[in-house]
Order: sequence, then structure tokens, then C-alpha cells
Amino acid sequence: MSRLPSTEVLRYTAFSADPDGGNPAGVVLDASGLDDAEMLAVAAELGYSESAFLTAPDGRGGYTIRYFSPKAEVPFCGHATVATAIALAERDGPGDLTFVAPAGTVPVTVTRDGDALRATLTSVEPHVSDIGADDLAEALAALDWPATDLDPALPPRIAYAGNRHLVLAASTRERLADLDYDFARLEALMHRLDLTTLQLVSRESSTVFHVRDPFPVGGVVEDPATGAAAAAFGAYARELGLVPDDAVLTLHQGADMGRPGTLTVELRPDDTRIRVSGTGTRIG
Repeated sequence: MSRLPSTEVLRYTAFSADPDGGNPAGVVLDASGLDDAEMLAVAAELGYSESAFLTAPDGRGGYTIRYFSPKAEVPFCGHATVATAIALAERDGPGDLTFVAPAGTVPVTVTRDGDALRATLTSVEPHVSDIGADDLAEALAALDWPATDLDPALPPRIAYAGNRHLVLAASTRERLADLDYDFARLEALMHRLDLTTLQLVSRESSTVFHVRDPFPVGGVVEDPATGAAAAAFGAYARELGLVPDDAVLTLHQGADMGRPGTLTVELRPDDTRIRVSGTGTRIG
């Protein structure tokens, strides 16, 4: 980076084996010499929805990791976690990793998937809560979505698996595809409710969903593939009884932005945490 010439900034995409798909992230494998302002400057210069920064190993077999959007630090980011794990696996080989993030400890396993590498993260303990009627009405107004366009089988909720996401389900794929929201209005609501993204979903089948994630609080209109929101959605689906306790869900994201990606969400009956996996590759 021109601003920080001694810092090596890698560029990876997550949730796609195609450099032109998935969600790009900046990855700094040694950020021990950077302060907060410098990490934010790197993220802003890259312009990706998030970038990840590793400091020295924590002495317990893991790495401390921090995430910055172009506007601010965020407590957890799934796609940047996947990107960082794949970057480490390319350097050191596949295997098990532990990331200590502001939101908590996140184990990651990287394996070979044909010619690609696949990373599987395990979320922190998730939970799901209601959203007030007035806040829901404001979210729909910012999206310019009438309430009648929501899927009544998937009620609105706020879901957490490292950070908070408002889950709203569109009744049709066409409604999901038509996204043109009021950036400032939605950003203000999200700051007030401490939301990281909106997880907008459309159900294709019992285990296949299309998703989109507006991210105005991060300084970008939309996130192309959102691992943290995918984990939160897994918790949401289980909490509402939409899927069994041992379900594997497929989330398709990014096609409407020209960056298609696929996120796999796994629920296990013996573990309340959510696993999210995907491939990734270096850009350039």
C-alpha cells in the first residue's frame, strides 16, 4: 500500500474459487506494527467491505484477529476470516486454526476441496431476538418494501453469531433482486439498533436460500458474501424450527452484484454454534 509501504496487504476472495466471485477481503498476516488508525487506513484504501489483521500468535496456539470496514472496526467478519484462514493455509498448509476475535474465539479448519481450499469456521454462541414493530416499519420504509412483500413463514428477527443482523425474508426472488434502498435512512436505523447488516433472504427450498446484505454502516452499499450473517441465519432458522437440528443449508449470494458465491451453513444437534464454510482464492 502506498500509505504503508512496509505492510504486505494480500487480497483474497471468500466463498468462491473464482477471483471474480465471492467477497473480496484484504488480509494482513502480520499487523503487529500497525495501530488502529493505520489498520483503518488500509481498509479504507482497499475499499472492500472488510479487511482482516493478524497480530502475533496469542501463545495458546491461535492468532488474534481484528476486522475493519472502510468506516470502522467490526467485532467479527466471516468472509475475512475465511480469506485469512486460506491465506495461512497456502503459506503453512491446511489444518486447524484458532482466531481470537473481538467477538470471541473462532475455530477454523482448512481442508483441500479438489483444486481449491475450503475453510470452515465455527461461530461464537448465537442467539435470536425480536424486533419492535416501529423499528421493523422503519427498516421496511428505508428499503421501500411493503410489508405484504415479506414471507410470513419467515418472520423478522435480529440474529447474532458474532454481530447483529436483521433477518427479513422476501416472498419472492424478484422482490429480493429489486434492491434500491435509502442509504442514509437505513444506516441511521442500523446504528441505533447496533446492526452490522440486514440479512435479506428468499427461500428456494427447505435448505436453499438466496441472500443479500446491505451494509451502509460499513461504508458500502452491499456485501457480496457475508459469513457472519450466514451464521446468524443458521441460528435464526434453528430457533424458529424452520430446519432440523442437523441441517445443512446452502446460501447463494452475490449474483445480483455480478460476484456469485456460495456459503454452506451447518447445524449440529450436539452444538448450538453454527458452522459456515466456503472456498476462497487469492486475487491477483
